[in-house]
Amino acid sequence: MTSIASVTLEVADPAAAERFYSTAFGLGGQVRLRASQTPSTGFRGFTLSLVVAQPADVDALVDAAVAGGATTLKPAAKSLWGYGGVVQAPDGTIWQVASSSKKNTGPAIRRFDELVLLLGVEDVKASKRFYVEHGLPVGKSFGGKYVEFATESAPVKLALYKRRGLAKVAGVSPEGTGSHRLTIHGDTGPFTDPDGFVWATASETASL
Repeated sequence: MTSIASVTLEVADPAAAERFYSTAFGLGGQVRLRASQTPSTGFRGFTLSLVVAQPADVDALVDAAVAGGATTLKPAAKSLWGYGGVVQAPDGTIWQVASSSKKNTGPAIRRFDELVLLLGVEDVKASKRFYVEHGLPVGKSFGGKYVEFATESAPVKLALYKRRGLAKVAGVSPEGTGSHRLTIHGDTGPFTDPDGFVWATASETASL
């Protein structure tokens, strides 16, 4: 089964990005960093999501990110599906921090249960077929709107969303040009998907 070992973000200042991610989110090997000045404007077509246990944990991680220099795109708040907020890291990556719970069950902790990569794609059904052909089993599928792959044991989970819908969730314009500034490292590849997202073998990861 294909799974994601890590993702590499292309950033202008890897040392600064490492400090931010280590301090704000406590990230380790799931997110790697590579120096790059690749041209890119606007929405880069993806978000990363930290799934946590309770609203207090959302607030703790969002507050830590903002204190580290992140910009608030959507303040943490209750919704139909739970509680969450969206921030943009200093390097430009958009992060969702969310919990399916609307009530706290204990003191806040800055720890996440899952890291999810959401790719904004033009044709969800076509991208779903592409990834199934490359070995990713489908976990949940909601027509042409959303697909979640069954990679429970993987360090990084993968889901597909309509690009415009994902941008709306993130609180940004869907317009964007240039590189995604993202490489996905899995146990298959290398290949590039229909929307230009690049996959490499897990052994090709960049160093933090």
